Amino acid sequence: MVNANAIRNVVGIIGNVISFGLFLSPSPTFYRIIKKKDTEQFKADPYLATILNCMLWIFYGLPIVHPNSILVVTTNGVGFVLEAMFLIIYFTYASKKQRWRVIVTLLIEIAFMTLVVVLVLTLAHTHKLRSAVVGILCLVFNCVMYASPLTIMKQVIKTKSVKYMPFYLSLANFLNGICWTIYGLIDFDIFLVIPNGSGVVLGGIQLILYGCFYKTTNWDDEEDEKQGEVQLPTTSADRVD
Repeated sequence: MVNANAIRNVVGIIGNVISFGLFLSPSPTFYRIIKKKDTEQFKADPYLATILNCMLWIFYGLPIVHPNSILVVTTNGVGFVLEAMFLIIYFTYASKKQRWRVIVTLLIEIAFMTLVVVLVLTLAHTHKLRSAVVGILCLVFNCVMYASPLTIMKQVIKTKSVKYMPFYLSLANFLNGICWTIYGLIDFDIFLVIPNGSGVVLGGIQLILYGCFYKTTNWDDEEDEKQGEVQLPTTSADRVD
């Protein structure tokens, strides 16, 4: 008979695969940056935010904080490496002002993460308390990640064009939310259920919106397509202003 832990592991592995695809979603943007040797109007903010989000989830999944959550560590470990690679590419072709912004933001994030680790390990002496503190932080950043594509909904409705709505990203968010919600429900983990449950709802809204305006979209307008390039590496939408 298959036990709950076995099912949870299978769901977690599927979630890892989907999350991997989600983390790779900015690849077209960075192919364009490398090809043009210029970051143009693309912003590093989403990748910087995702780096911090991954660090928090890695810490959350460690046995010293929340035992039996190694798959949370693996998926966010892969995400951390990929986002770091994207940032290196961005940094290579960025302007001096953009580079300084990346450096300063990374230093702030490292300082914040160091503070979180030190305070949690020294002041919280039980797994329950550690999981609660780090989980709340993860919950906030994960909800921001799932909600970020909604920032273009107004533009999509106004233009009746889903070129501003990245379909595969929305689909990946939806499927990713389903997998990790199930994963969290099996061995009830509220800090996985709430943010990923919201991901299911928000991802579903995005897909419905895509279906509503698909037929009214002008797919032949190259200029609109460039303006509509929105890339999200797990936490926020990256776009050409």
